[in-house]
Amino acid sequence: MSTDTGAGTKSDASESTASSINLESVRAVAKKDFQDAVRSWVFWGLSAFFFLLIVGITGSLAYFGEDIAAEGATTAMLVFFASETTRLVIPLIALVLGWKSIAGERESGSIKILLSLPHSRKDVLLGKLLGRSAVLSLSLIVGFVAAAAVVAALLGGFDVVDYAALLLMAMIYGVAYTSIAVSLSSLTKSTTVAGAAMFSVFLLFYGVWNGILEALQQLMNRGTIDGVSYTAELTAPDGTTEEITQERLPDWALFVDMIDPGNAFQNTITVLSSTGGDELGTAYPEYYFADDVPFYLENWFSFIILLIWIVVPIAVALYRFDRVDL
Repeated sequence: MSTDTGAGTKSDASESTASSINLESVRAVAKKDFQDAVRSWVFWGLSAFFFLLIVGITGSLAYFGEDIAAEGATTAMLVFFASETTRLVIPLIALVLGWKSIAGERESGSIKILLSLPHSRKDVLLGKLLGRSAVLSLSLIVGFVAAAAVVAALLGGFDVVDYAALLLMAMIYGVAYTSIAVSLSSLTKSTTVAGAAMFSVFLLFYGVWNGILEALQQLMNRGTIDGVSYTAELTAPDGTTEEITQERLPDWALFVDMIDPGNAFQNTITVLSSTGGDELGTAYPEYYFADDVPFYLENWFSFIILLIWIVVPIAVALYRFDRVDL
């Protein structure tokens, strides 16, 4: 009996060690993942892409935007147009980067070789997340920094705060989608299934999610959802004003719209830069609310939303990946 107990204790200890997190091990996996990207020219290709993207948008503003040129093109205008573009581009790149991160290794069987080294499953998962995030983030930095001189020359001025705000939030936005991608990849054995999952995520946020608010609006119009009355001032052509009472969606429905990572990304830019107003993000007019705007509908709360999109997917993956059959 004592022998069995000892064996059981040894097995439990081994399993506990295998599922623990070793920061040096995580760093080693992340370093190898990043070095592989550099050797395959993925990193440099992305850097060149972001450089050309920013330069292309800047050149278009300076050359084709006659009204903008007449008023003096600014970095804030670049941030506005670039954020609209990167809102779509960064998720695509992050999902592709994370697509085969774990599923590819499970499909080829190389995950077992990796785990035969002193790496736990959690080490591998976190290392893959850090490695892929580093590839995307550093390529953004290289591309943006290299384009800064061109931006300043073409626009005739350069606002470091606005430009840095776009770069910083683009990096965090990219990490959020990388977390989603790596997490989904860890839950599938096949790259085909993982690819379908990535496509579904993109379709969710750029197809389905955009229609959720409209669907809720229709339900409110039909009386299925109780709306919230608000009073707004309407200015007539002759300059006179009158107050009108209308209905809007309830606060929880507006919050559903803010949860979208793309909306959260643009909302945070409005907090950090001079770009903002009703043209970017999901800013709601103050007359919507009889009292103060609920804190969860203010733009600063979008930082919390992006953090949740980073932490929750990888937390779920850490729990599930430790228990799946490889």
